[in-house]
Amino acid sequence: MSEWHGQAMATEILIRDLDASPGVEQAAARALERFAEVERVCTRFRPDSPLMRFNANRGAWQAVEPLLYDVVALARRAWRRTGGRFDPRVLEALVRIGYDRTLPLERGPLRLPAARGRPRASGRAPWLGRRPRRRQLRLLGAPLDLGGIGKGYAVRLAAREMARASANFLVNAGGDLYCRGGGPQGDGWHVGVEDPRGGEQPVAVLAVRDRAVCTSSIRRRRWLAGQEPVHHLIDPRTGEPADSGLLAVTVVGADPAWCEVWSKALFVEGEPAIATLAERERLAALWVTEEGELGWSSGLEAFLMWRVVA
Repeated sequence: MSEWHGQAMATEILIRDLDASPGVEQAAARALERFAEVERVCTRFRPDSPLMRFNANRGAWQAVEPLLYDVVALARRAWRRTGGRFDPRVLEALVRIGYDRTLPLERGPLRLPAARGRPRASGRAPWLGRRPRRRQLRLLGAPLDLGGIGKGYAVRLAAREMARASANFLVNAGGDLYCRGGGPQGDGWHVGVEDPRGGEQPVAVLAVRDRAVCTSSIRRRRWLAGQEPVHHLIDPRTGEPADSGLLAVTVVGADPAWCEVWSKALFVEGEPAIATLAERERLAALWVTEEGELGWSSGLEAFLMWRVVA
């Protein structure tokens, strides 16, 4: 077994290979480069990044880098596919509650400046123009944050690089990962779903092969804005941190970018409607409520090895 480590997008990156095939070292290096590339293009924490330059010139047609074009186009498709539950136009809401900097990876109480002004909810009107042949985009309205979908997209690209050299590997970027092959024991990679309440034991263990697993959770990204407790998962319908009755949502699927999208959309949907939406969309999903109760869709049962019993 070989491992490679890196850090990008405020996330610790782990790549693990079990094949030791020729070329896997180079594939892992390229996979880590994909994370760095997505961070360079899609970060909102550098004013000169391609994303922030795109945000700064809203209303004008702009020729953008191919990677930015692809991620923004994917975000638009996700907005439409989820009925607006996923919406990248939350940058102003995040800045309003103090998330205008890279927050530390370690846990601990944070107090950021108090929120000012009223939030602006995202609308249902078209907000993106595209000229595919010219790779041009035009952004109408609020600026974009591509942090979550960008990380899922980076896992997608990294997994493609690894798949060129290995049939049994793991790419793990915090709560977003991709597993290929049977894992160390041959029955799939065993993935523990973290307890969002801070417990040392997972709330469930999944066995997955050739699948992504993505989690949206407020365990690490929550703080005080003035005296108000807030978190980073914004409900685009209100412009406020989602008050959904949930602590975390995990989705298993073929593509990490879409798993990331649906984990956020389901989180925003919240209790008690999350089960209905997950079943309607045929999603393999698991969630933890604010009361610590565990729920899951019928599609998840094929992956569920173990779960806590209330």
